[in-house]
Amino acid sequence: MLFAFFLLSSGFFLDLVVCTAAQTELRITTIKQEPYTMSKGSQLEGFCMDLLSEVAKKVGFKYKVKLVKDSSYGRQDDNGNWNGMIGEVLRGEADLAIAPLTLTAAREKVVGMTKPFMQTGISILLRKDISEGAGFFDFLTPFTSETWIGILIAYMGTAASICIASRLSPCEWSEAQSEGNRFSFLYSLWYTAGALTLQGAGPHPKAISGRVICSSWWLFSVVLLACYFSNLSSSKTPESSQLTVKGFEDLASQDTIQYSCLAGSSTLAFFKNSNNPVYRRIYEHMERTQSFVSSMDEGVKRAKEGNFAFIGESVSLDLAVARHCELVRVHEVIGMRGYSIAAPLGSPIIKNLSVAILQLSEAGELAYLRSKWWASSCIADKAKPAAVQPHRLKGMFLVLALGLGLGTCMAFLELTFKSRRKAAEQQKSCCTVLTEELSLRLKTSSANKPQENADKEKA
Repeated sequence: MLFAFFLLSSGFFLDLVVCTAAQTELRITTIKQEPYTMSKGSQLEGFCMDLLSEVAKKVGFKYKVKLVKDSSYGRQDDNGNWNGMIGEVLRGEADLAIAPLTLTAAREKVVGMTKPFMQTGISILLRKDISEGAGFFDFLTPFTSETWIGILIAYMGTAASICIASRLSPCEWSEAQSEGNRFSFLYSLWYTAGALTLQGAGPHPKAISGRVICSSWWLFSVVLLACYFSNLSSSKTPESSQLTVKGFEDLASQDTIQYSCLAGSSTLAFFKNSNNPVYRRIYEHMERTQSFVSSMDEGVKRAKEGNFAFIGESVSLDLAVARHCELVRVHEVIGMRGYSIAAPLGSPIIKNLSVAILQLSEAGELAYLRSKWWASSCIADKAKPAAVQPHRLKGMFLVLALGLGLGTCMAFLELTFKSRRKAAEQQKSCCTVLTEELSLRLKTSSANKPQENADKEKA
């Protein structure tokens, strides 16, 4: 009986503590960092403020938010003392710390940490011009693949149109039985390629129909080359040399650009405690150069200036990429960890906070807050021009198609007029003569060899 009474009393006491904590106005410490906590007039807003509001509704407590005094997350010095938000929770100056506070073993020993409300890792932020090397086929980048396919189709179609028009037009090929046709399909391809490269290739068509087709192709080529060289020159970076950095091993193996992370951060502790040779080299380099940044904004600013790679939390780096188009985050992410809310060690409210975070995650609220505050508002200072899309050249493709069609129709009309005159002379039907001419002119060159051999035997 006494044991049962003791259990009931203990449970009642714990419930009373939780209820008291829930009804008391909790002191919340946080740190300014976009988009987690930002100033809006006299109020604070951001991802963490929205998260705190939702958690408070589910757990049932009132709160008052203040910024951490020393603008630090929480680092242990050589004497074992903690600064920042972790230090304020330890000293009882704050009941909760809500911020992008990384869950680490060292912090878990001295304060209570909830279930993570966001997963993150360590990655690298730098300018695009030092993150991507020049490729072998960069000369193709001014146009999209669809545009190149359209150009190839236009090239083949123009060559075929020149070949057909030269066979149909009597002005170009007057005597189909005795003369050879200069404009074979292979020669038409050569002629069209010469016009495209502005080199020229003779002889040129004599018939008006062939000249209409060639003029359309020349106009198309001039506009096409103007668009190509304009976009190609704009896409070139002013730097004479580029450095490819795709991950931490590339970063550790070069000495051209400097790199560092936030001073006193969990990112620095990760490299310091790692036994990986690559990560150890990175840590030794940062300690040797002492080029640490004091804030996230400073790291982003130095990365934008160039010749500097900022190592930080991938989630925060993603935000910088969304705000600044000249920056890019490498694909490699190491040291996956989570952001948590900190409370005094053994505090009964930790369990309730963790349950509330899980409920928000299962309901999709955390994903909604992430999309809300990480929405891209890219500010491009010198954005790389996009490749020319097919619809931007649709007018020139249309002019070329009309020219090819007009030239082919004119060649057919020229042949029709000749057939009418010939039919009148031979007293035959115009359709019969036209059919004979078409059959003779559209035959392959090998079909004319028996006629050539017969002429040689008569001679």
